[in-house]
Amino acid sequence: MGFKITDFSLNLPFGIGGVTIARTEAQRKAAWTLYVEYATRVTTQSLAPGQGSFREALSSLYRLFEVTREVLREAGPAVADGPNSLGPLAIRVLNEGVRPFLVEWHTRLGAFEDEQRLAQREQLAPGVEPVIDEGGWDQAGEFRAALDELRQGLNGYVEALAELAGIEKPKKR
Repeated sequence: MGFKITDFSLNLPFGIGGVTIARTEAQRKAAWTLYVEYATRVTTQSLAPGQGSFREALSSLYRLFEVTREVLREAGPAVADGPNSLGPLAIRVLNEGVRPFLVEWHTRLGAFEDEQRLAQREQLAPGVEPVIDEGGWDQAGEFRAALDELRQGLNGYVEALAELAGIEKPKKR
């Protein structure tokens, strides 16, 4: 007769470190839902130069808060059985990993966008909306590097969610 391992160790990003977590059915289901949401976002994929939108990347990251809140609310207290359960850990990933990135880069990109809007409004006819050209942002390279660092951390979290959800890793060929 086989047995299932319910306690296992995860290594989480953003300074959270290693934790031992018990896989319950409630945590497994919530981890699957979070895994789908996080793994399919542009922010867990590489954003090559000249591709994608910085504003859309920030918006996608911001939506992770809404998605995570919804998943945790639906799962209820069953995913919050101590500090090393999915609920508290998911909140820490957002607050210690994603939030500092958003605070810094939303502010920087917003200032650039405001400058572009002001400069264009002086030249545009009334009723014509300015077009933001992120390609002219002098902090684009720094943003991409910071986004890539965040992406690596989020991918570590996605791997932990997969493990908690019971998803088998693909076999290497």
